[in-house]
Amino acid sequence: MTAALALIPVAYLLGTFPSAVIVARAKGVDITKVGSGNPGTSNVARVLGTKWGVLVFVLDALKGAIPAATGLLLDSRKGSYVLIAAAVLGHMFPITRRFRGGKGAATFGGAMLVMFPWLSIGLLIAWIVIRKLTGTASIATLGILAGLIVGVIVLGTPGWEVAAVCAIGAIVLLRHVDNIKRLVGHRELRATSPK
Repeated sequence: MTAALALIPVAYLLGTFPSAVIVARAKGVDITKVGSGNPGTSNVARVLGTKWGVLVFVLDALKGAIPAATGLLLDSRKGSYVLIAAAVLGHMFPITRRFRGGKGAATFGGAMLVMFPWLSIGLLIAWIVIRKLTGTASIATLGILAGLIVGVIVLGTPGWEVAAVCAIGAIVLLRHVDNIKRLVGHRELRATSPK
């Protein structure tokens, strides 16, 4: 765990990389002031179009995948989760933007793609299908968060690792509380047509 602990600040700083802000700014848009105001994949896709949302998703997913892979290469699966948590927290609470970041789903998803590749690919497909059917990204995200927990348990994952996935997943879920409230009140923003 020594290597992972030493790399926590690096993983956190990687997580703070403002993918959505940079992509949107390149298109002349301040993503924090339009749509939901969230600097993340869904808001970019809603405001700028699907292809730009996909670009942000890939960049944000890499912020989770790189620390996860680094942990596996230099330390252990436990080390990976330490770095994954740091990256997700960096994305959500970036010191570079007054701790106002995204919701962490794509970054967590990128990390899970490294840790549970086949399960994650299946969940990504499920996310696309659910989003298409409901027109709402938050419903799809909440659905695959639940699917992830069930999936890692079904795979016979060690208890400590299930707990780690649940803990980081819970943090991501907490960042979606406003979405849940809007869903209950039938006020959640829906996806727009691809641009």
